[in-house]
Amino acid sequence: MNHNPVRGMDHIGITVADIDAATRFFIDAFGAKVLYDSLPLEGEDNQGEHNDRVLHLVPGTVVKAVRMLQLQHGPGVELFQMEGPQQREPVRPCDYGLQHFAVQVDDIDEAVKRFEQAGGKMFTAPQPLTFPAEKGEGNCFCYGQTPWGSIIELISTPSPLPYRQHSDLERWKP
Repeated sequence: MNHNPVRGMDHIGITVADIDAATRFFIDAFGAKVLYDSLPLEGEDNQGEHNDRVLHLVPGTVVKAVRMLQLQHGPGVELFQMEGPQQREPVRPCDYGLQHFAVQVDDIDEAVKRFEQAGGKMFTAPQPLTFPAEKGEGNCFCYGQTPWGSIIELISTPSPLPYRQHSDLERWKP
């Protein structure tokens, strides 16, 4: 018997320029809570060849702080503050690689308001979901950018998703 060892998403990791500012953003925008600091900002920096190899960092990168946040439901958010000789801007949705994560919300207008009050910038007002498998009364989304440049989607799906008419599988929803 072949047992699938995968249980589900544990956390996402985001590198930020200022871990305290990013923490405040997640608290203000999403009600996040600090679980723990793996590497406190006031502590010793983490750097060296072993670290470069394990995390696949550009040599000379210094890990200044690491903090795990909890959202009400779903995976954790692990924030990294690093300084290095080569750092790039965050990716856009058209770039290769992990380009956004989505947060399920009950009241998208209130979520947009909190996101913006926390310092984020929404690209548009909430839009109806347009993929046929996701359309439904009140089902909507919008993309926004955090103060440090990462992309977050807010999504609300109060109506059943039409894909369920043709599938026994269920999309995870907190």
